[in-house]
Amino acid sequence: ALRDELAGVASDAFASAVEAEAFRRHEAFLRGIAAYRTHPYRRPPPTMPEVWRQGTTRLLDYGTDHSAPAVLLVPSLVNRSTILDLTPRRSLARSLAKRGLRPLLVDWDAPGEAEARFTLTDYVARLEAMLDIAAAGGGRAAVVGSCMGGLLALALALRRSRQVSGLALLATPWDFHAPSPDLARRMTVLRPILEQAIQSAHGLSADIQNALFAAIDPTGCTRKFTAFAELAPRSAKARDFVAVEDWINDGVPLVPTVARECLDGWYGRNDPLHGQWCIAGQTVRPQNLTIPSLVLVPGKDRIVPPESALALAELLPKNRCRVITAGH
Repeated sequence: ALRDELAGVASDAFASAVEAEAFRRHEAFLRGIAAYRTHPYRRPPPTMPEVWRQGTTRLLDYGTDHSAPAVLLVPSLVNRSTILDLTPRRSLARSLAKRGLRPLLVDWDAPGEAEARFTLTDYVARLEAMLDIAAAGGGRAAVVGSCMGGLLALALALRRSRQVSGLALLATPWDFHAPSPDLARRMTVLRPILEQAIQSAHGLSADIQNALFAAIDPTGCTRKFTAFAELAPRSAKARDFVAVEDWINDGVPLVPTVARECLDGWYGRNDPLHGQWCIAGQTVRPQNLTIPSLVLVPGKDRIVPPESALALAELLPKNRCRVITAGH
C-alpha cells in the first residue's frame, strides 16, 4: 500500500519531506529536554520522623495517630521511596494517612558499606525488623509493595503472616518472560557485559539499569519529552512530569549479589514462576498465602507487562485483582 501511494512521488521530494519531518521531531524532543532542565519545580525535602534505621535503610512515619492501623509501604530497591510520596497532590503515603491509617514508608536509600554483600534475603530480614515496629504490641499491619518491592513484600507476608493483616501488590512482576521470552534472550546475550559492569562498579549502576529499562521501549523517551514540550509550564501536569522524571533520574545501584539474583534468577531463569525463588532457603509460594491480598495491574505498563503481574494474581488464594488504566 505504501509503495502504491509513493508511486507518483518524486524521490527528491520524498527525501526532503522525510528530512524535514525528522528535523521537526528532533527539535520538539530537544525543546522538551530543555523545558525539563529549566523547570523551576523542586521537590521539598521530606520532614517525616524517622522511627527506625539500620545501615542506610530507615523507616519514616507518615501517621499522626500511632494507635491507627499501620501500613508498611515497601518500594523497589532500584528507585527512591519518593515514588510513594511524590508530591503533596500525588502521595500514596499521605493519602493513606488522611484516611485514618498510619503509613510507615521504607526508605532503602543507596546501599552503603553495611549493604555491600547483601542478598535479597538480607533485605527481607530488614523488612521483618520494620514489620515488628509496624505491628508493635502484638498487633498486625497491612503491607503494600510496589514493583520489585512487591516481591519483597510477598516474601515478608509469607514468612510473617501472623503479623500481616493484608497484602497489596502494585505493578509487581511474577512471570519475567511474559508476554514474550525475547527479553530473557536479550539478557542472555548481554549477561557477560553486565557481569563486567557489576565487577568494575561493585554493583549494577543506576545508569545501566535505566538503559536496560529504556531498551524495552526505545522510542518512549522521545515521545514523553516531545509531549512535555507542549504542556503549560505552570500546569499541575507539568509539575507532575518533572517530579516523576526527577525520581527516574535519581535511581540507586543494586549491590552485586542482588543484581545477579535479579538478572540470572528472575529475568534469566524465571525462578519465581517456576517455583524456584527462595528467601532464607524457603521457596516463595504465593499459593500458600492465607491472608487477603489485592493486586493492582497497570494495563499500560511496559516495565511490568500486565501478563507478568496477572500470573501472580492467579496464584494468590484470597485475592482481589484490578486492572487499571495506567503505566508503571
